[in-house]
Amino acid sequence: MSSNSFRVMKFGGSSVGSPRRLRQVIELIGKHARTGPLAVVVSAQGDTTDWLLEAAELATKGDLEGSLTVVARIAHLAKTNAAALHPAQATTLAARVDQLLAPLQQLLQGISLTRECSPASKDKVLAFGELVSATLLAELLNAAGTESCFRDARLLLVTDDTFGTARVDVARTRTQLQASAAGWGTSVPVIPGFIASTVDGRTTTLGRNGSDYTAALVAQGLGATEVTVWTDVLGLHTADPDLVSDAYPVPHLTHAEGLELAAVGVRMLHPRTMIPLIESGISLRIRNTMHPDHPGTLIDAIGSRDGNRPTCIATREDLALLGIEVRKLSDQFQLGERVLSALRAARVTVWMTAQSANGQSIALVVPLPDVQRARTALEAELAQELSRREVEPLGVRQPVTLLTLVAEAMGHGVNVAGRFFSALGAVGVNVRASAQGASSRSISCVVDAADTSIAVRTTHAAFNLAHQQVNLFLLGKGTVGGQLLAQLRAQQDLLRERHGIALRVVGIADSRHTLFDASGLALEGLEEQLARVVRGEPGTQALPPLLDELRRLPVPILVDCTADGGVASLYTEAFRRGIHVVAANKKPLALPWNEREALIAEARRHHVGYHYETTVASSLPVIDTLANLVRTGDTVRLITASLSGSVGFICNELLAGVPLSTAVRSARDKGFTEPDPREDLSGADVARKALILARELGLSLSLSDVALEPFVPTLADANESPDSFLRSLRSLDAEYAQKVERCRQSGTVLRYLARIDPTRLGTDSPVIRVGIAAVEPGQPGADLRGTESFVSFTTTRHSEFPLTVRGAGAGGAVTASGVLADILRISQTLRGR
Repeated sequence: MSSNSFRVMKFGGSSVGSPRRLRQVIELIGKHARTGPLAVVVSAQGDTTDWLLEAAELATKGDLEGSLTVVARIAHLAKTNAAALHPAQATTLAARVDQLLAPLQQLLQGISLTRECSPASKDKVLAFGELVSATLLAELLNAAGTESCFRDARLLLVTDDTFGTARVDVARTRTQLQASAAGWGTSVPVIPGFIASTVDGRTTTLGRNGSDYTAALVAQGLGATEVTVWTDVLGLHTADPDLVSDAYPVPHLTHAEGLELAAVGVRMLHPRTMIPLIESGISLRIRNTMHPDHPGTLIDAIGSRDGNRPTCIATREDLALLGIEVRKLSDQFQLGERVLSALRAARVTVWMTAQSANGQSIALVVPLPDVQRARTALEAELAQELSRREVEPLGVRQPVTLLTLVAEAMGHGVNVAGRFFSALGAVGVNVRASAQGASSRSISCVVDAADTSIAVRTTHAAFNLAHQQVNLFLLGKGTVGGQLLAQLRAQQDLLRERHGIALRVVGIADSRHTLFDASGLALEGLEEQLARVVRGEPGTQALPPLLDELRRLPVPILVDCTADGGVASLYTEAFRRGIHVVAANKKPLALPWNEREALIAEARRHHVGYHYETTVASSLPVIDTLANLVRTGDTVRLITASLSGSVGFICNELLAGVPLSTAVRSARDKGFTEPDPREDLSGADVARKALILARELGLSLSLSDVALEPFVPTLADANESPDSFLRSLRSLDAEYAQKVERCRQSGTVLRYLARIDPTRLGTDSPVIRVGIAAVEPGQPGADLRGTESFVSFTTTRHSEFPLTVRGAGAGGAVTASGVLADILRISQTLRGR
């Protein structure tokens, strides 16, 4: 950069709205003025522009006193800021403020008398904010030792007379700027932003982001190399930080990316600001006044050379979606052209259009306040077609949000749109309309306003984070739930670093307490945190409101580690909210066939996962294996299985000569059985598992169809405590020792098996049998050890040698690992690898 090249710095209202920030501005200008020619553009202080609008409105209503009270508020802010920075000149500066605002008071008096504030008068009112701000800044700079001079933008920028949004005469403006600059010498010109004037000297304003536009025009006119916009953020972020806590500043963008972001309404950019910079090859840097050492965001012709550069997610809220559709394909009458022309004439801004390939329907996104005006204009334009019913009545959906991805690299990659819509669909966000520009730098879609937060967070995670965030709501902290938490603690860092998955527990509930924090719960001591919660018994009816919070987080998963028989309705509520379910709970799958099918259908309808691999054989991939057999067209002829690791352990203890009562107590002490071992010994648990497998084959069976022989028969007192029951088992020790001996004499081993034979469907013989069996050597399950389970599939393709899945089938740690595997399966599916 040549030492004679100008740089332009623009300071927004928040940067000059308080003494602390104003002092920082003066220091920054002084520092940069020593390194070469510098021009400064400044906005009105703080909320001054809003106050001026309020004053004009009050004056228009005839309330001159109220209007002048607002002027006094403006004067007080300016005087306070000036006095804090230069106390010695406080009186002089206060008088200067009064002098500057005296014409404003006269103007408001005139407005109050006529009860009319024309666009030209409003522009004159609004100009006082920037005039006061720039005048005071120039004087404070001089007082601080930086030579500066106030330069009235109305003598530099020439516009037409479109008051409120004046159009700039670029050629005349360049001439005026260059002529004025010749007399600036070494002083720093301080130029009010936002305002300009017509050729005949009438004050105009430049509209939204007008001060940034002023800075761009000054830079273009002076041949500057860079414009720096100093504001209250660290730069353009990957998303709105108020919506996405993980959003971060983007270091480098191209001019084209900046223009795309401006076009979709990013607050810090405007197309009018970008165009002069693009035309002249001037870079734009956005920096934070209070963090001057941070580099901020640089926008230039080159952009980032990093192939993995971030994607910006822009949102524009408070919009409405209008839909127009022609009834007959033959009735083509330039629908898009007519509609856009009508809205343009009605001065309605259109933020997005999406037209069908044949031109028979069009969707338009307009500001929410303009809906009625837009409706009136369109109905007038299409009045004849509407009367002949050639056009459907105008559809309006409101409020909606426009969500846009912007990145130069998008046009160079594949499946960007697929990833975009897949990420939204995975969390249950409906896309109401979409559009992609020819540049391929951006893709936009319309979502319901209620889905804004979840849509932005999900999309941001899909495109900008090195990890996929997954949010878990855990039901149950018993044996399986507690082990799952332990495994999450142990694996959390590894999953993030090696697999790009960030698992967070945001909720946990047991039968008496519920704990929820959308920002994530600390895993250390989580069980103790839950126990300290002062809350009544939640029940499934109290959890849906928390599901509403869960659904707004990326990849929400309800994890059920309970044995609650009444959670099916909670699953349904989760599915309807786009929440995945991972369950170790068998009971919802053993409901009557129609209820089970409705549950599965609900998950499919809402495109969410329902994974329950651990309901049959802990972490063994039994259900997945069976599903793959069926999906690939194989026919399952017979399933033989040992489905209870706890009963399998007891059988092995019996074979080793251990009495039944001792074996059962040992199984319970090791955590292999339920707290009440009768649930295992009754065979009901195995029956449910066998039923689940049979239903995976499409067999519409129920628990009553299972021919069940308990492993241990029900003893006389069903209400006795588990400990009393264990003591009463001693009466059966001899009987079970004899069973084992008979098997030994016949060369077999005692097992408790489930047998599913689909060929018996429609016969008098039961399809599912569960009971004690003598297994011959060489048969699947004859040599099981400890808590091992097995499932053997005899199929058309695996007839001579059945396909067998075998491994540990009991224990909280094993089951929890299967639950975690199901969670990761959902995470990796959404991540696309």
